[in-house]
Amino acid sequence: MSVIGAPLDRRDGPAKTTGAARFAAEHLRPGLTHAALVHATISRGRVTRLDTTAAGAVPGVIAVLTHHDAPPLKPAPKVNPLNLSTLASGTSVNYLQTDEVHFDGQPIAVVVAETSAAAKEAASLVRAEYAPSPSTVDFAAAAPHAKKQPNNPVSPGEAKKGDAEKAFAASPVTVDHRYTTPPHHHNAIEPHATIAEWDGDRLTVHDATQSIDWCRTHLAIRFGVPVGNVRVIAPFVGGGFGGKGMVWPGTILAALAARATGRPVRLALTREGVYRTVGGRTPSIQRVALGADQDGRLTALIHTSVSRTGRVGGMPEQVTSQSRHLYAAEHILVQASTVELDLVPNTAMRAPGESIGTFAVESAIDELAVELDVDPIELRLRNEPERNPLDGKEFTHRRLREAYELGARRFGWRDRTPEPGSMRDGRWLVGMGVATAYHPAWLFPANVTVRLSADGTVLLRCGFQEMGMGAATAQAQITANALGVPVDAVRVEYGDSALPMASTAGGSTQTASVAASVVEAAEKLKRRLRTRSGDDLVAAVRRAGVPHVEVSVGSDTRLGRIAGQARFMGRFLRDRRLVRAASGAQFCEVRVDPDTGEVRISRWLGVFDIGTVVNAKTAASQLRGGIVMGIGMALSEETLVDPRTGRIMNPSLAEYHVPVHADIPRIDVAMLDDPDPTMPLGVVGAGEVGITGVAAAVANAVRHATGRRVRDLPITLDKVL
Repeated sequence: MSVIGAPLDRRDGPAKTTGAARFAAEHLRPGLTHAALVHATISRGRVTRLDTTAAGAVPGVIAVLTHHDAPPLKPAPKVNPLNLSTLASGTSVNYLQTDEVHFDGQPIAVVVAETSAAAKEAASLVRAEYAPSPSTVDFAAAAPHAKKQPNNPVSPGEAKKGDAEKAFAASPVTVDHRYTTPPHHHNAIEPHATIAEWDGDRLTVHDATQSIDWCRTHLAIRFGVPVGNVRVIAPFVGGGFGGKGMVWPGTILAALAARATGRPVRLALTREGVYRTVGGRTPSIQRVALGADQDGRLTALIHTSVSRTGRVGGMPEQVTSQSRHLYAAEHILVQASTVELDLVPNTAMRAPGESIGTFAVESAIDELAVELDVDPIELRLRNEPERNPLDGKEFTHRRLREAYELGARRFGWRDRTPEPGSMRDGRWLVGMGVATAYHPAWLFPANVTVRLSADGTVLLRCGFQEMGMGAATAQAQITANALGVPVDAVRVEYGDSALPMASTAGGSTQTASVAASVVEAAEKLKRRLRTRSGDDLVAAVRRAGVPHVEVSVGSDTRLGRIAGQARFMGRFLRDRRLVRAASGAQFCEVRVDPDTGEVRISRWLGVFDIGTVVNAKTAASQLRGGIVMGIGMALSEETLVDPRTGRIMNPSLAEYHVPVHADIPRIDVAMLDDPDPTMPLGVVGAGEVGITGVAAAVANAVRHATGRRVRDLPITLDKVL
């Protein structure tokens, strides 16, 4: 079996299952102290009084830091597309530097104590008084005042072909509906945590981050020290899903507290603290209007969205992104709009934009299939484009037809009778639904060093992130393949900013981005050793009479980073001539209790085109994880925000309902394993495409089972009955 694609066990599996793996909060340092946050209880205004007397009297308390006495911080840098690390600013708030409050939950004090219990007790005793200012926190009320999102190179706010509104009005068959999705939160198994320690002007941080290099750069800017003086260590991260891609207040205030006290500080957020200080997914209001002829050929596709950002941060979501690529409509209009609210800024959450955007557009396609009395798979295939429908750009790789054909056979789609309520299993109503999965693919800079030794071993060094997806195992396989050595001969060092810089683990980019540099390093090695194709590289090292040969790709020097950024921008501009994405077909079967409205997922099949499959086991696991997260989005997940105060009302796993094992059936996953010729080793990316289309497949199956169309997530009992 080839090393590429082999279903190898994850290298970090034994450490994690035996408890040997140490996560951010689990490191011990001499003199370690503990910190707890005090949160604001208004959504906008000023702190007029802070009484810390009782807090300071708690035995073991070392300091209670407020805006009156906290060490200085520099402002967060503004986002600059020419410097990707500027994307790390979770918010623009300069914590504990002024008396201003920008959102409910913003930290207004941090307590440092000898024990965690003392810190938490003292934090609960801090008393604050405020002068509130008018605030806007009700998304539904603010949505009619949304402003069109300006175009940017990554996510155009508006794109159009022809006159979609006119074509829609003239179409013989139409559907035009409003879909909504609520706010969501990530709920990684490891809440955000940081241990910070200063040695003079040098800062070492153990942090639960999925963006080691960005975190390092951001902390250097905020504390006014050289980047080389900051070290961020994160070998194990207990899940991220986008929530750990930015630098949030817990990380900054742990370092601030450590600087103020001269002691190492551990700040581990409570589950509620994560909700109140770390951004989640934006809610959305979407309109999808489809026009078609009697044969089901799309004449018009209109997809508009309203989402939110924070007044002090957050970036617009690409909710309409997939609608620029999926269907061969003659006329297309996509338009994204946003409102600014006085809430903790939103942030990326698994497949930001496409996860909620596919719910709307793929539900609407199913509604059009009903209007036309056409099988929903057949309708999709009739409108499958040969080139990008919006602008005619070439697809680098697109195997949606094959995904639907394979999925329909394996799922038994032909056994489905189209009439709603026509399929039963005893007292349960049975429904089957499908939807298209879609997520764009990118490449980001990554630096590596590769050392090939005369004893046949290889060392790969790269500061990439491991959040549970098996990154080290995949990169060992890629390195072994590139050098022609056994995979067990490859050792991988990762998870530390002292290593060569890697891109963030986000956007489904990490595997391909690091792979590109590994492949380049292998070619450098071959040139250095003057070998030809098929030569034994280890033997070449021995012939050279040296213990090892080491090569590097990229440089972490200032000039090296500038050069890497320039190469990235050049490739980004070249790639704009193409459309590259992972895609797939989601097949769902549900059972619905006609008396209670209870929905149970009984079967699932996802067929995906993710390019080359590096590790069949870890890739399938990634895709299943995305599907599970999508089932949660479909049936239960919803962050409840009080529209009067901006307070999150369900900040715990007792009230924010994520799926558990009993909610999830066996999930079958198939991968076409067809390389994308424009990507390193043909790898496209598996991290996010799995969640896309899931909510629509569930909603479409519920409609088939019951005749009820649910357009507002989550699909709760009251919406089914």
